[in-house]
Amino acid sequence: MASTPELPQLTTHDVTNQPPPPAPYDASDDQALLEGLRREGADWAEDDIRRLGVRAGSAEAQEWGEQANRHEPELRTHDRYGHRIDEVEFHPSWHHLMRTAVAEGLAGAPWADERPGAHVARTAGGLVWGHTEAGHGCPTSMTYAAVPALRAQPDLAKVYEPLLTSREYDPRLRVPTEKPGLLAGMGMTEKQGGSDVRTNTTTATPTGEPGVYTLRGHKWFTSAPMCDVFLVLAQAPGGLSCFLVPRILPDGSRNTFRIQRLKDKLGNRSNASSEPEFDQTVAWLVGPEGRGVKTIIEMVNCTRLDCVMSSATLMRKTLVEAGHHARHRSAFGARLIDQPLMRNVLADLALESEAATTLTLRLAGAADRAVRGDAGERAFRRIATAVGKYWVTKRGPAFTAEALECLGGNGYVEESGMPRHYREAPLLSIWEGSGNVNALDVLRALGREPDSAEALFAELALARGADARLDATVSALKEQLAGTDQMGARRLVERMALALQAALLVRHAPHPVADAFCATRLGGDWGHAFGTLPAGTDLETILERSLPGLN
Repeated sequence: MASTPELPQLTTHDVTNQPPPPAPYDASDDQALLEGLRREGADWAEDDIRRLGVRAGSAEAQEWGEQANRHEPELRTHDRYGHRIDEVEFHPSWHHLMRTAVAEGLAGAPWADERPGAHVARTAGGLVWGHTEAGHGCPTSMTYAAVPALRAQPDLAKVYEPLLTSREYDPRLRVPTEKPGLLAGMGMTEKQGGSDVRTNTTTATPTGEPGVYTLRGHKWFTSAPMCDVFLVLAQAPGGLSCFLVPRILPDGSRNTFRIQRLKDKLGNRSNASSEPEFDQTVAWLVGPEGRGVKTIIEMVNCTRLDCVMSSATLMRKTLVEAGHHARHRSAFGARLIDQPLMRNVLADLALESEAATTLTLRLAGAADRAVRGDAGERAFRRIATAVGKYWVTKRGPAFTAEALECLGGNGYVEESGMPRHYREAPLLSIWEGSGNVNALDVLRALGREPDSAEALFAELALARGADARLDATVSALKEQLAGTDQMGARRLVERMALALQAALLVRHAPHPVADAFCATRLGGDWGHAFGTLPAGTDLETILERSLPGLN
């Protein structure tokens, strides 16, 4: 019997010059984040944030994020017998992510935590746990934001707030008061109006029971349909009003919440966004009739902060990925990180990331102190959150595209994870009001709430005299305020954001970081793309601070 010939070695596919997997890593290994956490009054949470950062960067948690996006949620409108059920099914990895997020206090828990800095700790937790996956941040954000809005109706808040602030995750559809914890969603926009919610056509008809109405209509975007309760806007006899809509009624029957379809979105694909139809849907009034926007606006303020947080998280995540690749990949006889131009790109991205993270935590600190009664911080939060929402979320897509490019063709391939981050980035500028909506909101605040402008300039004044370029920008900003109309709103808000970021860096970051930011973003010594920092910039200090061990 003839022997089988030995197969040749397939040496053409030896793997060389490829980086190892980035996980495990520590998502909390970020000096700007940790310093901001301490500075804004949540130093007591540092051990928990560090522990969560290690977990977020683990191979297991990173795999959860990948699987939750690969196996997208599926809508089941009917059961096998033909009964209407309107349920959304998720991959187990989604539930692992959600269970961790809720248990770590990233949903409604801060409202039940009396410690100063509780809201800062939650934001810092989001900045590290968000390294896993962005989609599940939607229901946790909605739940967090629902609590202050619900407080406009104390009798409802008494029942539901302890459940919305719980750290127990229970995805089952059950009577809300029979569950250990709840998630909340929101339904404001309709197809004819979008952000112009006053044109809503969903109607609310009073029943014979005080405070109880039935809704009829259709919502164009409702996040997220698997939640237990929703805050919804509808036209009552007294005008546009806010309502609480449960999926399951107190008697155990299903409320009418017909999910017409799930949105086929560019990104955020692990999360279900839906179009529900209401038809004799039972709802409870939250706040007075005709005051729906005023009631729900506090929810919007909270979710706008989370948009800033999520954009800063995406920046940091993709910077870490780009730095890891550059450390281990070589080209033209040297590691990428040793190539001067790549160092310029990474340092420029590091500046943008630190500015975004520092502003995010300052906004979280303002939110925390505002809810504890600080009027000055409330005024600052009012304008600065809208400014930050406009600018940081606008920077996200360009940032993630540049970070992706650091990986070259490998970054364009799905299995690198970078395309998922890139698709996610534009959402944060659209969600809770597009760029135009937020820019106009800043103008509205300036016109109707002059104390907000005073609070912003008081914040900027804390850095007066530290950098001539910043001082000149603040002076120009004061002059610009007087003559700005809708046409110039974006230019005004952009300058506000850059001045605020620069002021924070001048006060709190090392001099090379603040100097480079002011020279480029304020002084004009910069190009039109990342990687155009001027000669003489201290790249080594910037990189070592943001990506320690990279040099």
